[in-house]
Amino acid sequence: MSPQSQSKSMMTDAWGIGASLLIGGLVIFLYQEVLWGMGSDWNNNPDYSHGFLVPLLSVYFIWERWNVLTEETPSPSIWGLGLLFFGLFSLVVGLIGAELYVQRASLIVVLSGLVLLILGWKYLWLLSLPIGFLVFMIPLPAIVVNTIAFPLQLFAAETATFCLFSLGIPVLREGNLIMLAHTTLEVAEACSGLRSLLSLLALGTVYGYFSQNVLWKRWMLVILSIPIAIVANAARVSGTGILAHYFGEEAAEGFYHTMEGWLVFVVAFVLLFLCGTILGKIGAQASSTQARMS
Repeated sequence: MSPQSQSKSMMTDAWGIGASLLIGGLVIFLYQEVLWGMGSDWNNNPDYSHGFLVPLLSVYFIWERWNVLTEETPSPSIWGLGLLFFGLFSLVVGLIGAELYVQRASLIVVLSGLVLLILGWKYLWLLSLPIGFLVFMIPLPAIVVNTIAFPLQLFAAETATFCLFSLGIPVLREGNLIMLAHTTLEVAEACSGLRSLLSLLALGTVYGYFSQNVLWKRWMLVILSIPIAIVANAARVSGTGILAHYFGEEAAEGFYHTMEGWLVFVVAFVLLFLCGTILGKIGAQASSTQARMS
C-alpha cells in the first residue's frame, strides 16, 4: 500500500471512529435518564441485579466476533431509518405515557435501526445476539410480573404440598399458603421463582452460545431454562417446608433460606449443563463416523 493510500485509509478509519463516538454520545445523552432509572432498578430490585452484567456481556459478544465484523463491507440500508424513527417514536410515547418498559425497550430498537442504517443487514444479523441480549437488562412491567408471578406461586405451592404429603408430613394448601402442623408458609411473590427464571434464561443464552455450534441447539437450551428454573424453585419451596416442619419456622428463614436459594440455583445450572452436554453429543457421533469413512 502506498503512503498516500495508507494515509487515506487512516483518515477514513479516524472519521469512522469519530462518527461512532459522536453517535454513541448522542444515544447516551438521549437515554441518560432511562439508563439511570434502569441502573437504579438493578441496584434496588434483587430480581434484576444481573442487569449490571448484561451490557458487559453484550460488549464481550461484540469483541468476540470483532474479526468477522471487520472483514465485512458496510452496506447501509434505508430501512434502518424507519426502524430508527420507530424506536424514537416509542421513546416519545413512553415518556408521554410514563411507561418505563416502552422507553427502555425503545433503546434496543434505536440501536438496531442505527446498525441497519449505517452498516446494513449483514451487520445487523452479526450483532443480533449482542443487541438482543440487552432485553435481559430491562425490568419487566408490573402487569407482566403479576401475570407471571402468581401462576408460578401457585405451581410452587402445589408442588411443595404434593412433595410434603408424599413424605408423610401433614400439610394443607389454600392458594399460595402452605399450612403445616406448627406453622404456615406463604409462597410470596419473591418466592415465585421469577428471579431465578430470568437469571437462568440469561445464563442459558450465554451457555448455549458458547457450548453449541448449531442454532437450534442454542435455542433449545434457552427454552429448557424455563422448565428447569420453575421445577428448581418448586423444589426450593418444598425444601423450605421440610425445614420448617422438622426444625421450626426459624430454620426456613434468614441465612438458611438464602443459602437454600443459591444451592438450588446451582443445581438448576448443573441440570442445564447436563442438557447442554447431551445436546452436544447429538449428531456428533454421526459426524465422527462420516469423517472416518471419508
